[in-house]
Amino acid sequence: MSQFFAEITVEELGRQLAETNAEKLQLVDVREPHEIALAALPGFAAFPLSEFPEWSGEIDDRLDRDKETLVLCHHGVRSAQMCQWLAERGFTNVKNIVGGIDAYSMVVDRTVPRY
Repeated sequence: MSQFFAEITVEELGRQLAETNAEKLQLVDVREPHEIALAALPGFAAFPLSEFPEWSGEIDDRLDRDKETLVLCHHGVRSAQMCQWLAERGFTNVKNIVGGIDAYSMVVDRTVPRY
């Protein structure tokens, strides 16, 4: 499977979230609700992959295809799947957050709980 999306490090994510233009970003978290309850980053919209049938039909109503879209999961595997799917649907600026929230909590913000 070829990859049609870019990647972003957790350090880059931390910088982007700290900047005033963070509202220009579209932030997507594909983890499960119980995972988000344990650890979450502000501004991320929940699109749990297990609930794909429930939200996939509304994706064009809920997300902008041309806005910079950063996708988060626990370690970066599920978010890569979501990035691939979004890219195939015509999203033009999708980036997978390498290492996921686990790497973010280790490298950028240790107050984010690890699980």
